Amino acid sequence: MMIPVINDDIREVPASVLAYVGDAVYELYFRLRVAARYAGRSGEINKRVIIYVKASAQATAGRLLFDSLTEDEQAIFRRGKNSNPGSMPKNASPADYRYATGLEALVGYLYLTDQNERLDTLMSGVADAIESGRTQ
Repeated sequence: MMIPVINDDIREVPASVLAYVGDAVYELYFRLRVAARYAGRSGEINKRVIIYVKASAQATAGRLLFDSLTEDEQAIFRRGKNSNPGSMPKNASPADYRYATGLEALVGYLYLTDQNERLDTLMSGVADAIESGRTQ
């Protein structure tokens, strides 16, 4: 499958677009991770995926990993975190939602700039933080 790539200068891509793409990449990563580990019904798999994709888990993982990011990655994270969201979900605090958006923007940035090795490292760190219970 050919995946369309945003051809604009990545610095000109709005943070909301980076987060939108990052949200999809992030969710797909954890859907595949959970599906590879648990052979169950889709409803049970989805319950396990929610542990990773809820805003509070993303936010805490983002806070834990922030200091390990490069300066450029921190700038993208902050750009996403400080962007103006169109709406706020009812199941997340505004602070958690902003940090989750920062993490998603970074995931989108790494994906769109074809930094797959770094993206794998980041996602493994997120998974480790969540699975070790450091996000609760």
